[in-house]
Amino acid sequence: MYQFIETIRRENGAIHNLAYHNKRLNRTRNWFWKNCTILDLTDYIRPIQSEGVIKCRVVYDKEIREITYAPYSIRSIDTLRVVRSDEIDYTYKSLDREYLNQLYALRETADDILIVKNELVTDTSIANIALYNGSEWHTPKSPLLKGTQRAFLLDQQIIKEEEITLKQLFTYSRITLFNAMITFRKIEFPVGDHIIV
Repeated sequence: MYQFIETIRRENGAIHNLAYHNKRLNRTRNWFWKNCTILDLTDYIRPIQSEGVIKCRVVYDKEIREITYAPYSIRSIDTLRVVRSDEIDYTYKSLDREYLNQLYALRETADDILIVKNELVTDTSIANIALYNGSEWHTPKSPLLKGTQRAFLLDQQIIKEEEITLKQLFTYSRITLFNAMITFRKIEFPVGDHIIV
């Protein structure tokens, strides 16, 4: 049976981007289980009064199966190794990350990987990306996963979608990684020597 996850940021009790998580959860459920009842994560996530950032992890299929809470600390990422995979498909945020983990194992001395599919730059193993061209932040038009933070940033017009080929990658000056837990520009570094092809 297919199982999927939503990873939700809680900071000082506040839940971030819940509407985006609800939308993705229900879109995924409706794709795999047609005409299922719409769920609202507000009905399942319990209030927590705590300082700092909490990672709320929701495991689901047609129904909500498990919700866990844990303190979150950000992992240091300063280098990326380009890896190619034309077969990878992570359209839905699946609990099964085996293939992503196999690609991640190819990073050698880098902190993470930057996945290229059909000559197009996509995501790292854990995050969407945006690249800075000196005036705008561009995010790949064809990411592996359309993340909730990515959707929020697009709606706010902070980033723009562009097809970015591997050849175009080094025309950008900076890269930032972001996901539901990592805020925009929290992890940011120069493209130059920090991305290994």
